[in-house]
Amino acid sequence: MSSLLYLIALILIIGWIFGAFVYSVGGLIHILLVLAVIAILFRLIGGRAV
Repeated sequence: MSSLLYLIALILIIGWIFGAFVYSVGGLIHILLVLAVIAILFRLIGGRAV
């Protein structure tokens, strides 16, 4: 389960970077970033290193 969260966070961060530089979607880009950060925080809180 933790590797799944890490994978989701990685995909969301890549999507955010791609969207920030290619598209001008606005709020959706920042929502992706927040979701990725939350997934990483859950992993850290769970006691595993990123």
